[in-house]
Amino acid sequence: MKRWSKVAMLLAAPWSLPAQAPPAGSTEPFVVEYYYKARWGHADEFIRLFKKNHFPVLKREIELGHIQRVTAEAPRFHATEDGRWDYRVTIVWKNAAAPHEPFPEAELKRLFPDQETFQREEQQRFEILLAHWDLPVVTVDLTRP
Repeated sequence: MKRWSKVAMLLAAPWSLPAQAPPAGSTEPFVVEYYYKARWGHADEFIRLFKKNHFPVLKREIELGHIQRVTAEAPRFHATEDGRWDYRVTIVWKNAAAPHEPFPEAELKRLFPDQETFQREEQQRFEILLAHWDLPVVTVDLTRP
């Protein structure tokens, strides 16, 4: 039971935000950048597992109307260790409440019938991370005074 709880928590982590209530009645898209920093030599393994086990969930969230767009970037060149990140995944949620909506467990089981393998690989994906942080962002209109 403890293992399932940990995996459930980890699965939710990529779209969980700090415990702040979204603006009441907000219908504006809500953009969050998710940064992932893998242990040295494990970035390829991380993105392979992300594509296999997490991207299908995000695609389903698009189909369900919770997410408008998902993009991912990796830095072209390396940075200093303290500022290093390996992948940035930007998600445009339909609104500020959407990231807090739970993903249906039935959908998770439909997407990943072999739950044991799925849970093991999700655990592995998070074990190779050194850091992960979420950064909600807003667009700054440079044409307005």
